[in-house]
Amino acid sequence: MKIVIIGAGKVGSTLAEQLANEAHQLQILDIDSDAVEFLDTNLDVLTSVGDGLDIHVLRDAGVKSADLVIATMPTDEQNLTACLLAKKLGAENTVARVREPQHLATANILRSDLGLSMILNPESSSASEIARILRTPSAIKIDTFCKGKVELYKVRLSGDSPLNGLSLQALGRQHKGVLICTVERNGDQVYIPDGHFVLQAGDYINFVADPTAAYRFLKKINIPVHPVRQVMLIGGSLIAYYLAKELWKFKTNVKIIESNKAVCDKLSVALPFASIIHGDGTDENLLREECIDEMDAVVTLTGYDEANILISLHARTVSQAKIVTKINRTGFSRVISSMELGSVFHPRDIAANLTVRFARALHNSMGSNVETLYKLMGGRVEALEFRATEKFHGCGIKLMDLKTRPNLLIGAINRAGAIITPGGQDSIQPGDTVVVVTTTMGLKDLDDILE
Repeated sequence: MKIVIIGAGKVGSTLAEQLANEAHQLQILDIDSDAVEFLDTNLDVLTSVGDGLDIHVLRDAGVKSADLVIATMPTDEQNLTACLLAKKLGAENTVARVREPQHLATANILRSDLGLSMILNPESSSASEIARILRTPSAIKIDTFCKGKVELYKVRLSGDSPLNGLSLQALGRQHKGVLICTVERNGDQVYIPDGHFVLQAGDYINFVADPTAAYRFLKKINIPVHPVRQVMLIGGSLIAYYLAKELWKFKTNVKIIESNKAVCDKLSVALPFASIIHGDGTDENLLREECIDEMDAVVTLTGYDEANILISLHARTVSQAKIVTKINRTGFSRVISSMELGSVFHPRDIAANLTVRFARALHNSMGSNVETLYKLMGGRVEALEFRATEKFHGCGIKLMDLKTRPNLLIGAINRAGAIITPGGQDSIQPGDTVVVVTTTMGLKDLDDILE
């Protein structure tokens, strides 16, 4: 497909990197020549320098013949205007990054009146992901499939875990409704395990289950499952705003520490149920006065990675809280993973996952579309949800007889709302949604799982 990205900032550049790996024809447009030059040097993409709101620049960038235009400029107004212009010029589909709550509240109107195909809000999506983790704080990460009926949990096996030394074949007999689909060992080894694989203490595992089975499994393997009740957010960003709103639905007490007085005043009005503290989140004395040691969870959301890392490490030493750390940079993943920062998330990656899923669905509009997509293990594994149609060549074939690609696992089948943990005797039927976990990148259709 021909895709034009307007804006080469954090989100735009991450989208460019992800979509370039999908073998699309990419055109990147930004007014910042340095940002454009960096992408031109490091990615196999076309680039141009210019104002994304200038109709002549948009024409020169080939917007008229684009299958997809994505606007990720600094402001919502710029992105909405750029998408409107692109649509008027003839672009087939448009996606706008929209961050502000007042614009998100009118998303359906905007989508209809401006002809938007999708609204992208990395902050709101990040807040939803963090809220899921805080409802089961023992998990490092939780991704959802099948409209919440299936979840993918990431946990670390402790030294005294009952799973230590257990084969997956034995685990399957002991714990019904749970399927371990990936294992990360020693920081750089990633496995799509078979039944003979033996788990070890220190492994990071991803397992698929419905929420009830997951809760039961975590309790059996001695991993705490109680939700948090006292949460401290360091940094009054948009993510903090959206997250506080999510947590309030579950009657969680939220305290936000923010250094900017004007932002504090704004949050006090927008979040009357939360405690808003004006102060420096890196001040140990302030954190002690605000009882960081009594918190069930601490989430670091400042605009600076260094501050977030420092506060998270401090929270780790003075409390038993669940730690969630926002990191903007995507490099140094091995160093960051070794620092015990709890659940680490990258807002730009969340936005990229959503957009890549949408682009794959467009690319394969007549087949078994990608309905959900997550990248795991630092982008080395993909977890996808497909809807099976009668065109799928594996329909009705027992999974034990289905010839699938290597390093690929079918994690769950949703059949009319009933979740099947697949075994060799099961099969995929038209209308099913199927969760697939694989180290093969770029699957666009359910038929792509076949050899």
